[in-house]
Amino acid sequence: MKIIGGPSSQALACRVAAGLNIKPTITDFIRFPDNEQYVQIKEEVTGEDVVLIQSTTTDSDLVALLQLLDACESAKKITVVIPYMGYARQDKKFKDGEAISARAMARTVTAHNLEKIYTINLHEKSILNYFPHPAQDLDASKLIAEYVVDLGLERPLLIAPDKGVRDMIENMAAGLSLDWDVFDKTRLAGDQVVMADKKMDIAGRDVIIVDDMIATGGTMAEAVSILDKNGAHDVYVACIHPVLTRNAVLRLSNAGVKDIMATDTIEKVQSRISTAPIIVEALKK
Repeated sequence: MKIIGGPSSQALACRVAAGLNIKPTITDFIRFPDNEQYVQIKEEVTGEDVVLIQSTTTDSDLVALLQLLDACESAKKITVVIPYMGYARQDKKFKDGEAISARAMARTVTAHNLEKIYTINLHEKSILNYFPHPAQDLDASKLIAEYVVDLGLERPLLIAPDKGVRDMIENMAAGLSLDWDVFDKTRLAGDQVVMADKKMDIAGRDVIIVDDMIATGGTMAEAVSILDKNGAHDVYVACIHPVLTRNAVLRLSNAGVKDIMATDTIEKVQSRISTAPIIVEALKK
């Protein structure tokens, strides 16, 4: 098996390869003066089982994945792992004339003959139906819960910022003796939210606000303010996908967040929880 990491998922590819006791395949990534990308797999893949690992956080990341797929056309079997799938938040039409971006991305990637596609914590599971090939969404939430337990926090409490994350946070707490609760949130605009001033028994406790994704940090900052009023000890935020656009990190720090914890579906400074174990487990089946 060849583990090939794209430019946005090099560290994760190395961790997956280590979990399988093999070395990652060396791939070269170059950008020409006209800004076009160039990729070259430095090892022979003809007749091999290939696993491509590449998050499509940006448009350039998607192009790199398509180039890698094309470079692997002589492989015996191609499996694609997309830890973070860009454009997945537009999973249906809200207005006439809109593109269903998630469907467009799925169709583009699967123009190639693939064995299977793995994603991690898609915004909506229904997006899997857009892939014409077998596709499975892996759940990394338990990895965050296990990481939190190992921190030795003061009576830790997991809190979901809205009801949409309720199932995920309930699953995280199950079997780990973690308490959890849910905020009531109303979104006014892209990064404008109103959180209900819900009374919680959090005095002196360490609180971890968990979401599948943190983009601008608006939801989290509002929640931190409420938790502070209710006497929380330290407030942390955790997510699977650390998009962290614009000034999100500064915004969260200014709101009083002690630390940001995230997985490596998007490789950033905060990505200290690796999703490699669940990818390795899936590949071994």
